[in-house]
Amino acid sequence: MILPTLLALICTVSADKYNTHEVVPDVLSASPKHELYVEWENGSETTLGNELTPTQVQKKPRLSWAADEDSLYTVIMADPDAPSRENPSKREFLHWLVVNVKGSRIRTGNTVTDYIGAGPPEGTGPHRYVFSVWKQDRKLTADDYGKIVSRTSADGRPHFRTMDFARRATGEKDPKAVAANFFEAAYDDYVPILHKQIGK
Repeated sequence: MILPTLLALICTVSADKYNTHEVVPDVLSASPKHELYVEWENGSETTLGNELTPTQVQKKPRLSWAADEDSLYTVIMADPDAPSRENPSKREFLHWLVVNVKGSRIRTGNTVTDYIGAGPPEGTGPHRYVFSVWKQDRKLTADDYGKIVSRTSADGRPHFRTMDFARRATGEKDPKAVAANFFEAAYDDYVPILHKQIGK
């Protein structure tokens, strides 16, 4: 009986984190089923709202989740606090979008929007960066996801809606993420480099 009780406690704590940080409802409609493992090559990890720096997360992370290896998944990373949490007029800013991922092997997927790290403007305080994984009901095509966005472009990134894309990917009216995680980051010296990279 100890294990089920501990598992229920962990799930409750995780759900509380999503609500406390207002990831629910700002990005997700409900807390995910599982926690997504996110780690960068420098050893930095995402742990449900911990603070990282733009310098730490500038490169694409490794992801892992409890996947059905015969299913296809969509992976999304978005910032709901663009350009600031007080004035999120560009909510959400899309940082990464990969579709048709076989199981949890993200390299098998189609990258729609290239990964860019955290880029909160100076003076706007911490931004939340939310990763989410969605089980698709079919293989997605260009008709579903539109044009490809490179790492040097901001086109198509502002005003993204995670839940809208999730509905399209899953075929469900109220989908629930298979897994998710999030971190916070504030401005540091890497941000101007990133902004120049994407032409901001």
